[in-house]
Amino acid sequence: MSAPETAPARSGLGRFLQIREELPTWQVWVLGAIPILLLFLAWVAITHGEAEERFISPTILPSPFEVMGSFPTLWFERALTRNVMVSLGRVAMGFAVGVALAFPLGLLMGSFTKIGAMFNPLAVFGAYLPIPALVPLTLSLLGTGELQKVGFLALAFLVYLLPLIVGAVEKVDDVYLKTAFTLGASRAQIVTKVLLGISWADIYQSLRLGFGVGWSYILLVEMIDIEKGLGGIIITSQRRGPREHIYLVLIVIVLLAFLTDKLWATLGRYLFPYRQEGRR
Repeated sequence: MSAPETAPARSGLGRFLQIREELPTWQVWVLGAIPILLLFLAWVAITHGEAEERFISPTILPSPFEVMGSFPTLWFERALTRNVMVSLGRVAMGFAVGVALAFPLGLLMGSFTKIGAMFNPLAVFGAYLPIPALVPLTLSLLGTGELQKVGFLALAFLVYLLPLIVGAVEKVDDVYLKTAFTLGASRAQIVTKVLLGISWADIYQSLRLGFGVGWSYILLVEMIDIEKGLGGIIITSQRRGPREHIYLVLIVIVLLAFLTDKLWATLGRYLFPYRQEGRR
């Protein structure tokens, strides 16, 4: 029995608030730009005028024009490019180690019930563990060098990715397993060809999301050893100035996360052209 048709909304608000409406690309960009523009105008408004006339002191929130005007000093005096590469390398190394631990364990937990039951308490414990609490733990175990930074990021990625990989494998429908068993597939073939083969697209999406989350973790470790990395620039700017560099570095981090996510999306469209998620 088909659902009854409803008359299309004719009012202006009704046309705007349509449920699950297909939007052209230009309209998506325009609608997405509106809150960013409003936020920028609000920033300009509260930082307009001389320092004594502003709602917020420029030592706390400089104007967007002051922030952009300090970019040359960030680029040349603070070696922005070098520090970006340092932070990117740390995220990539921590991600590689975290995936090397989470991927095989997640595949085994999602495939074999007893292994899942064995490690599930640890996975639940990790899911509720505050990630910042790992900073003093890794400092105690690994010191303050690069090993501590990579170790902390690897643990953070492991905690984040493990339940997502397990969920992706467990989501594979039993009908594929029954068909494979009927055709005489071995246990290894079931895991590698069926469970892993079908869940690869979802696992890839999990890896994509996890890599983006790594940019929020990197500042936790780089605020301890401030000699290198984007976090070090933020702490140095907070203590010595200029404060404009804090906001510039935050913008740089957002742009880096956005660009790397687009690279993941482009590769996903190539690897999984049949998945709608990969086309977004």
